[in-house]
Amino acid sequence: MSTAPLSLAPDPVILISAPNGARRTHADHPAIPLTSAELARCAANCLEAGASILHLHVRAADGTHLLDADAYRDAIAAIRQQVGERLVIQITTEAVGRYSPAEQRAVVRATRPEAVSIALREFIPDRSHESAAAELFADLHQQGCLIQPILYAPAEVIWLGDLLRRGLIPDGPLFPLFVLGRYADGQRSTPTDAACFIDRWQATQSSSLFPRPWSLCAFGPEESASAAAALCLGGHPRVGFENNLWRPDGSLAASPAEPLQRLAEVARLLARPLATADRVRSLLAP
Repeated sequence: MSTAPLSLAPDPVILISAPNGARRTHADHPAIPLTSAELARCAANCLEAGASILHLHVRAADGTHLLDADAYRDAIAAIRQQVGERLVIQITTEAVGRYSPAEQRAVVRATRPEAVSIALREFIPDRSHESAAAELFADLHQQGCLIQPILYAPAEVIWLGDLLRRGLIPDGPLFPLFVLGRYADGQRSTPTDAACFIDRWQATQSSSLFPRPWSLCAFGPEESASAAAALCLGGHPRVGFENNLWRPDGSLAASPAEPLQRLAEVARLLARPLATADRVRSLLAP
């Protein structure tokens, strides 16, 4: 297996904030945003720290994970009131063992988001779900929605390439997220775990007419190191309290904006400017 070459790419860095995720609550950290008002305040802080995409989860009144178009619209409106159009807002279809593929598709159709993250293994658990997924992917492409497939293993990159080759996902802008360590023992990852993902992703690009950047997130103590490695390799990191609450030295981070601030400094040292939301839209929208 080859490894991806180190490339101190001068192209803009897309910093993605994942401030809350589906599971953690105020019992885990008081700065985790759960309500629309908390999400809006957090979004403003993440924007100031350098984020251009906000990965949005919404919660029910009891704090549990929710896929609900009304809740998404309420949170998006609150965030837009706070930051305007200066963040690309990406909803999630994460199932957390509660939502079927049909329910995931339904919330995307009802919300009509600017961007959406989709875990392929949840969205297409078997081939019987391919045609319905393909219909939604085609509609999202026509709407100009940025699709981010979530990939938990290098084999899923090959699967994504097959979906592209068979036309089930349109040949257009795509922004996959490589997840390091989610299903590893102890949810631990290292920066070198990215190499297999990147190699396989590069192999899918030869026939595409569109530039397809990639992003990365990681679990475990080496989350920050993995995110910094993504910057060095020309990728775009996603950080926040969804995956990790701790600084590299093991102390508790103050807020979801803090890891963004560290990565913004790494990007500066690499001479990679931070992308604005409008830059993201121009790079990635159909």
